[in-house]
Amino acid sequence: MTIQEQIKEQMKSAMKERNMMAVTTYRGLMSAFTNEVVATGKSPDTPISDEDALKVLTREAKRRKDSIHQYHDAGRPELADEEQAELALIEVFLPELMSREEILAFAKEKQEALGVSDGIANNKGQFMAALMSELKGKADGGEVKSVVDELLG
Repeated sequence: MTIQEQIKEQMKSAMKERNMMAVTTYRGLMSAFTNEVVATGKSPDTPISDEDALKVLTREAKRRKDSIHQYHDAGRPELADEEQAELALIEVFLPELMSREEILAFAKEKQEALGVSDGIANNKGQFMAALMSELKGKADGGEVKSVVDELLG
């Protein structure tokens, strides 16, 4: 069963349970899937691939995280809680991301393999790009950046 089909099934269940927050979230995801398919020049009723669905889910999760941060900064915890609930629904479909320790171990290994030394800004950008090419979808970009900053100063 594809991710899109799984979300459709979850939406049907949420409708039966009259969980309007979940229904709204799933409908938004289905709409985002359709937009992604149309953006690639395909018909709106074309099923989305799991790879593209994961891109959309990752983007939507990031959007929720940003909103949560902004709502907390603005002193609106009730709105942050709504976004957190939506994020929890989205994260069910995302693969588990690497921990900071796993990223650090991978980055140290890669640093030795590439012979990257600290203190050179140009190396930092190239090193970050090399790491992200291998860790895309497996690790949070912000976490990878903080590890690179820690390693290369």
